[in-house]
Amino acid sequence: MKNIITLFAAIIAISSSASGQVNSSNASSTAQQNVQLALSNAIEVTFTNNNSANGSTVSLAFNTADHYANGVESGEQELKVRSNKNFKIGAKIDLTNFSYVGNGNISNIVTPSDAFALKIVSNTTGGNTVSAFTNYGNLTTNNQDVILNGVNGNNQKFSVKYKCNPGWGLPAGTYTFAVVYTATQQ
Repeated sequence: MKNIITLFAAIIAISSSASGQVNSSNASSTAQQNVQLALSNAIEVTFTNNNSANGSTVSLAFNTADHYANGVESGEQELKVRSNKNFKIGAKIDLTNFSYVGNGNISNIVTPSDAFALKIVSNTTGGNTVSAFTNYGNLTTNNQDVILNGVNGNNQKFSVKYKCNPGWGLPAGTYTFAVVYTATQQ
């Protein structure tokens, strides 16, 4: 009888041990946390050659009579737009008159808008180039749309060329102005 009680106690101990192992391997617990995104509209336009909003200086040298007669054209300048919404691109000249460094008299000044033109030579923004800038179009001090309906994205690029033809009436020296590009979400 003593052996039966011992055997019965051993069976109960093994049964409890096995039951405890099964319960611990099936145990689980969950926790949940909500994550909230606070997204804002974001847009950026930069020059690809230096990844900056301030592009490198573009120098247009007038060294021959042919340059004065026909104007001088720049190389391509590439810009990149990153935007989470569709956008448009505007461009303008920031000065009414050239900034001049030289020894001449510039009383008969030619304004940048009379002498300077911009052309969109490449457009992979998904948008449309404004027809006035598919060939060289003059810029003014007022913002003018040059690309409409650009598509949101991380790497929307366009390239421009500049052409300047100030004519024959300006004295030798360095004339400076800036072209300002504005990317606006639509």
